[in-house]
Amino acid sequence: MAEDSETKKVFDAEAAGSLMKELRGTYASGKTRSYEWRVAQLKNVMKIVDDHEKDILDAIRADLSKPEQESYIAEISIVKSSCTRALGELNRWMKPEKVKTSITTFPSSAEIVSEPLGVVLIIGAWNFPLLLALDPAIGAIAAGNAVVLKPSELCPATSSLIAKLVGKYLDSSCIKVVEGSVAETSALLEQKWDKIFFTGSGRVGRIVMAAAAKHLTPVALELGGKCPVVVDSDINLPVAVRRIAGGKWASNNGQACIAPDYIITTKDFAPKLIDALKHELEAWYGKDPLESKDLAHIVNSNHFARLVKLLDDDKVSGKIIHGGQRDKANLKFAPTILLDVPEDSLVMNDEIFGPLLPILTVDKLEDSFDMITSRGKPLAAYLFTNNKKLKEKFVKTVSAGGLVINDTVLHVITLPFNS
Repeated sequence: MAEDSETKKVFDAEAAGSLMKELRGTYASGKTRSYEWRVAQLKNVMKIVDDHEKDILDAIRADLSKPEQESYIAEISIVKSSCTRALGELNRWMKPEKVKTSITTFPSSAEIVSEPLGVVLIIGAWNFPLLLALDPAIGAIAAGNAVVLKPSELCPATSSLIAKLVGKYLDSSCIKVVEGSVAETSALLEQKWDKIFFTGSGRVGRIVMAAAAKHLTPVALELGGKCPVVVDSDINLPVAVRRIAGGKWASNNGQACIAPDYIITTKDFAPKLIDALKHELEAWYGKDPLESKDLAHIVNSNHFARLVKLLDDDKVSGKIIHGGQRDKANLKFAPTILLDVPEDSLVMNDEIFGPLLPILTVDKLEDSFDMITSRGKPLAAYLFTNNKKLKEKFVKTVSAGGLVINDTVLHVITLPFNS
């Protein structure tokens, strides 16, 4: 939990056990179950983002160099929207649902009663450090749970601010923040939770799942994947390109699980699409994107080195048709377009999670569906077309956490998604 440097204590398994014991006791008292408690906490989450909007924007800027407008749209506004919806629906969510009974049980009655799970752990992610901590917490609070938030240590300014504001505005007997890195997360995962919500990589997701399995704890894993964008030729090209570029580079410079990971289009249409993307990128970020204040930087040197390795791969380095500039000292990486990289190259093996965008070409757009389905299920898949039959085939053939036609990433605002 957040403390100043002079009084900070080691958060180990013993401390995690004490924290869990305290929260178990508070939850057992029934405090979190009342409608009034839930409403009060949700209203205070709203106060956090309303009263400290500038502080939040500054913290995210310090951690990721995100432009303020991007941070507001992708983080603050969604938290507000989630709060507003939860407050509006809470009364209905808490009401028992009447269920019809059979003649064989006459004159019985039945109902489904929703109840809290108990004490839940939320492990946030660095790429949207406010959203992926507070948004799951809104659902957990609305359901009447006690909550432990573990913000990402890779965004220390935002993590510290979350700890400070949650401690100030929310009920500290039921909602706690634990800051720290691997040691603190490991100590937390040793405990028996009633639900764990994790956002992050598949590698860490396996660690979380293994820890949860020891206690048969249910887990919600929000992982990533290689999200494809299929682009037809019968489209409004300027609009489509703005939406692709927005989903890719205006989403934390590609460091987002639902950001477009690669494009598939036809060989004939690729030159037009590439020219339009180059024009849009120059309009957004100028001739030297490394000087732009509208482009988020790479989160740390390890991720920067990973992206350099992808781009310097012998199978890829000769495929750069736009961008490729990088500034190691400032962790800046320019939006980069690659054409016809081999499918066995490093950049096509795993989720890119950065500003690199390969474009693959096919003879017929229908061939792209087999390319997508031959890989692991993506978290999101996008199609740009005005062809009704192609839309129908895409929806029937491609399985993904979310499917979007003629746009990217917007589905997360209104629809559930899961890999």
